[in-house]
Amino acid sequence: MEERLYDLIFICMPTTPEEEIAKLIATVEQAAAEHGGKIEKVEKWGTRKMAYRVAKQREGFYVYVSLHSNQGELIKELERRLKVSDSVIKYMTVRLDEEIKRQQKLVGRRERRARRRPRKPVAAATPPSGEAAAAASAPESH
Repeated sequence: MEERLYDLIFICMPTTPEEEIAKLIATVEQAAAEHGGKIEKVEKWGTRKMAYRVAKQREGFYVYVSLHSNQGELIKELERRLKVSDSVIKYMTVRLDEEIKRQQKLVGRRERRARRRPRKPVAAATPPSGEAAAAASAPESH
């Protein structure tokens, strides 16, 4: 089975202590290790204003995790653990490898189409020489 790339973002209550957020991140890392996943990056984005109220909160502490996995069970387990955590008010997991594959396919199609289509020759526009320009700009008298 091929390795899949995921982005996981979860939002904690803004009043959540730093130690509890560190425990949540450690839990995510432990679950990933148990299920054969590999965490590539963890970023704490800090407290940010949300677009709409979630659990009666206007702000939340955002945490971003990028991970690789061969098993879908890992994502189910991570989401289950985030769901039962009281401090997590929202989470979202996005599978990126499908999107990357789709973009690479589109780029390949564009390149093939560009190779098939002949390029139109660009006509070199040469500025008229001094004598020709003077003759062209001089009014004709009859």
